[in-house]
Amino acid sequence: MSTKPYGVNELREMFLSFFESKGHLRLPSFSLIPQNDASLLLINSGMAPMKPYFTGEVEPPRHRVCTCQKCIRTGDIENIGKTARHGTYFEMLGNFSFGDYFKREAIHWSWEFLTEVVGLDKDRLYPSIYVDDDEAFDIWNKEVGVPADRIFRFGKEDNFWEHGSGPCGPCSEIYYDRGEKYGCGKPGCTVGCDCDRYMEVWNNVFSQFNNDGQGNYTELAHKNIDTGMGLERTICVLTGKKTVYETDAFTDILAKIAELSGKEYGADEETTKAFRIIADHMRTSTFILGDDRGVSPSNTDQGYILRRLIRRAVRYGMQLGMPDGFTCEIAKVIINQYRNAYPELERNAAFVIDQLTLEEGRFARTLKQGNKEFDKVASRAADGKIDGETAFHLYDTYGFPIEMTVELAKERNLTVDTAGFEEAFRKHQELSHQGAEQKFKGGLADTSEETARLHTATHLLHAALRKVLGDEVAQKGSNITAERLRFDFSFGRKVTKDELAQVE
Repeated sequence: MSTKPYGVNELREMFLSFFESKGHLRLPSFSLIPQNDASLLLINSGMAPMKPYFTGEVEPPRHRVCTCQKCIRTGDIENIGKTARHGTYFEMLGNFSFGDYFKREAIHWSWEFLTEVVGLDKDRLYPSIYVDDDEAFDIWNKEVGVPADRIFRFGKEDNFWEHGSGPCGPCSEIYYDRGEKYGCGKPGCTVGCDCDRYMEVWNNVFSQFNNDGQGNYTELAHKNIDTGMGLERTICVLTGKKTVYETDAFTDILAKIAELSGKEYGADEETTKAFRIIADHMRTSTFILGDDRGVSPSNTDQGYILRRLIRRAVRYGMQLGMPDGFTCEIAKVIINQYRNAYPELERNAAFVIDQLTLEEGRFARTLKQGNKEFDKVASRAADGKIDGETAFHLYDTYGFPIEMTVELAKERNLTVDTAGFEEAFRKHQELSHQGAEQKFKGGLADTSEETARLHTATHLLHAALRKVLGDEVAQKGSNITAERLRFDFSFGRKVTKDELAQVE
């Protein structure tokens, strides 16, 4: 363990300053909302927003770059609170080379930072390499001086990074031995075991091939480096904490939850789970809302993920007896903690608080009614299963995301017909589209001068709505005749009279 228990803000600055000293340009975190990348809803890795630099489509500002990237992964959302290691928001520290340095420098600098700057014990660090990457082995063994029996060779599943076609290559990870007390106790427990003893703290990705999408690999003319170190995970190692929730990434947030609820973190299993879910989901929601390209809660895309996180936090907040408006109080703590590293949080604080107030209030009202309805549904579930139509009714009428219905059902040893839910949802969408067509027929077919004038007016009206209310205004339809126009739009809350007057 290091001689000093660093905090997240301190370690972040140490990393970025170190790579600046190695000739890297420090860039601010990219937005959490991807630009020109339909493959992602939210940025989930340090390299994701820099794909154009790796492919050569865009010239990078410098060929050596370092960042601390805001990242979100929601694939394991049901495991938040249940396990010690799952989380939705995290910060990925990374150093990148676009056709500049390669394996030798990347390996040496990762070792230098971990052992000399941070102060981790060399004898507790174990590198892994791709099974046939003898070049990386020689650098680790002959140059860095790591004994051969502490260098692990893993196959493609573990130590080769690729995502469909495009740049790809072998990896070299660095694991830290946290000690026997974190192990599984099984004979032969070592690097690569699923237990919490050997924790990955660094990953060097050597992007040296191009995959044509058919499994054919050719050498890249300009080889790249993409490395990453999970900030929260490394803080766990440095402080000797069992989970990230015991580090300073969460201590202030958990203290605020304790203050508002009158409960104690760690008091029992259910209370601990609720604390963790609220802390994790509120941190993620605050960063999504506080992003300069922040979105509002909605039923589609990023807005749906955001709504799901907020509503899950509200549900567990109510379970703890939290007061109305608790989401805003927690968000204020998060903004204060991270405002220096991410000034956009403070810049967009009013929007964060406004959206949380609206979403918490909206869901708290429907949740009270919905819980009563769910109790009835659960009591009459045939063969221990909630049918799809009923699950859709809970979604459509009470705002229950299907994931919440599944989660509540699981707590009562019930299952949900999710396929039936999807079918009911699809039918509902078809009926809605048909209705929008019985509603808006005629529309643009009339090309008279009066209609053309009103058609132009709808564009002006849309622009005025977005100017007054913001970019989250979404057009849902319009009906134009020679006499009048109607413009339908969605927005996250009721529009005030003053706002309507400004639009007019």
